[in-house]
Amino acid sequence: MTEPILERPAPAVVTRPLLIGSPAPRFSTRTTMGKRSLDDYRGRWLVFFSHPADFTPVCTSEFVAFSKAYDRFQALGCDLLALSVDSLYSHIAWVRSIHERFDVTVPFPITEDPSMAIAAAYGMIHPDAADSSTVRATFVIDPDGLIRAMVWYPMSTGRSVEEILRLVEALQTTDREAVSTPEGWRHGDAVIEPAPITVDALNESGASGDTLDWYYRLRKL
Repeated sequence: MTEPILERPAPAVVTRPLLIGSPAPRFSTRTTMGKRSLDDYRGRWLVFFSHPADFTPVCTSEFVAFSKAYDRFQALGCDLLALSVDSLYSHIAWVRSIHERFDVTVPFPITEDPSMAIAAAYGMIHPDAADSSTVRATFVIDPDGLIRAMVWYPMSTGRSVEEILRLVEALQTTDREAVSTPEGWRHGDAVIEPAPITVDALNESGASGDTLDWYYRLRKL
């Protein structure tokens, strides 16, 4: 069995956890759609997510939802890449089972990680865990290979694919427009203009001095 190759070695014990803005650890390994490396996704957004195990009910529900939303991710210039420590053969059998049971084709690659090298590099397995199951970790990686968001769910709770879609589009919008997005922001909603950080900038913004709108200014795109 071909082991995955980490292009940046991962320590046995992660002493410096990944943070928002960290470079995503590079790797190269086999998937259900052939060999893939993180560098293959440079220039595009990527949602890289782990699941505890193949042939499990919560994971199956997530894969069905991710598959049905695949075209919407693609419309955002965003690819999907899944991972668990199961073997490539288990992944292939599970993909076939999902197709037979739900009439859903999984259109994105599932990465094998039998040595747990990739999972360790991304902190997907707790060092005190009783087994090798990965948690439901989701990393949004930007076109420059930087981690822009991380979302963690316990094994018992399925992720919201709609929220991950919303998160990717919000990140892209804030980058493109140099703004922020308010709570629950969705496509078409108003965004938040940056607050002035000097008196001159406040005066130039045109905000009224007797209101509070100087620090909370909405703008429709």
